[in-house]
Amino acid sequence: MSATAPPADDRPEKTAGDDERLIRTSRLRKLLGRPELGSVVGAVAVFLFFSVVADSFLRASSFGTVLYAASTIGIMAVPVALLMIGGEFDLSAGVMVISSALISSMFSFQMTANVWVGVLVSLLVTLAIGVFNGVLLTRTKLPSFIITLGTFLMLTGLNLGLTKLISGTVSTKSIGDMEGFPSARKVFASQLTIGDVSLKGTILWWAVLVAVATWILLRTRFGNWIFAVGGNADAARAVGVPVMKTKIALYMGVAFCAWISGQHRLFSFDAVQSGEGVGQELIYIIAAVIGGCLITGGYGSAIGSAVGAFIFGMTNKGIVYAEWNADWFKFFLGAMLLLATLLNAWVRKRAEASR
Repeated sequence: MSATAPPADDRPEKTAGDDERLIRTSRLRKLLGRPELGSVVGAVAVFLFFSVVADSFLRASSFGTVLYAASTIGIMAVPVALLMIGGEFDLSAGVMVISSALISSMFSFQMTANVWVGVLVSLLVTLAIGVFNGVLLTRTKLPSFIITLGTFLMLTGLNLGLTKLISGTVSTKSIGDMEGFPSARKVFASQLTIGDVSLKGTILWWAVLVAVATWILLRTRFGNWIFAVGGNADAARAVGVPVMKTKIALYMGVAFCAWISGQHRLFSFDAVQSGEGVGQELIYIIAAVIGGCLITGGYGSAIGSAVGAFIFGMTNKGIVYAEWNADWFKFFLGAMLLLATLLNAWVRKRAEASR
């Protein structure tokens, strides 16, 4: 005997409460669920604070300086944020920036080639470093802290050792008079002046990277993979997410942005100091964390990393405009990191409770 469906009148009516997809979420709840909420609140507080204590902070000319300081951090904070959302770190990011600049400069100078040849060689080598980090991480299953710490130490030694071996000093030779330098400077180190405001080209690079990263996270399958890998890599693998390829791609993203940042350094000054970059990786991570990324992965946004970098820029230059001792900068940076982490944790709990 086959079972028959109950009469239509006896079937329970399905309401919107039976399907969570039909439940309308208020704008306030959506706002509370945004990863960058805490960093936006912090940015407003920092802006108001320095607006009061530093008279020159609100000048139009100061705005361009703050944006430039933020962009030099923000270019790297974007891929670092995506990597952290994917559940990993890259402690080699700071020295990788200098490595990319050194490769461009020394290859162009030693080979007496058009500087664009050095730029392209630098891109390939820098991406190879990213692949090296990603493949070693996924093959060995070692923590990214150990893998990238090793890469950090190797690159630090190579930067200094090879520069002294080839150039005889700790800095590269000037390439300002070489063919292709003017056009490369326009691409990586241009400047636009509007009235009293001087805007560096890195600000445009930064804005483009934030927009692209946001689109990837929110509108593409790869963005879903990043969140899934960072939330639970084993569960993501079980449902068909290519965990290995995703992590390698994220490390290549860090390498690509390190290349952009390195070329900016080179073509801004036409020479590079080989010992620079050490410690910058922590600044990139701090900007991402202040922007709402969790250390544990699976949560964050590219926009939040931009806000975190902007907070860094305001604090860095705000202390100068307030005519304080620059030694206080690290204190404020540490305080902001702790406050942002606590605020982000509170925001996430509120978001989870409201679901």
